[in-house]
Amino acid sequence: MTLMAAFLVALTVLLDVAGQLGFKLGVERAPTPAAGLGGLRFWSLLLRQPGLLMGVLAYALEFFLWLAVLSTVALSIAFPLASLSYCGVLIASRIVLKEAVSRRRWLGCGLISIGAALVCVGA
Repeated sequence: MTLMAAFLVALTVLLDVAGQLGFKLGVERAPTPAAGLGGLRFWSLLLRQPGLLMGVLAYALEFFLWLAVLSTVALSIAFPLASLSYCGVLIASRIVLKEAVSRRRWLGCGLISIGAALVCVGA
């Protein structure tokens, strides 16, 4: 894998993490349907949340970069590397959202990272 391809994969992982954070922040700050808002009013307010819009924008950009990745990297390598976004979301959830992360989740993150490294060895 070239340095440019590795950079593009890393960027798609970062954009995936940013998108998930945006979605979470958007729905946390939006009114809930239980707030007595009608369906259309609720969705209108939800879709105007900056975090949610950031998430959609990050996913849109990631889509185009992912196509660039797929044009240069075998799918059997690129897709397992994309699993690193699970680790990125875990880390970002801990740092940005102050979520508690159990040892078992950290272990899972480590196993995902080892698996992604094994996919790349000799690729």
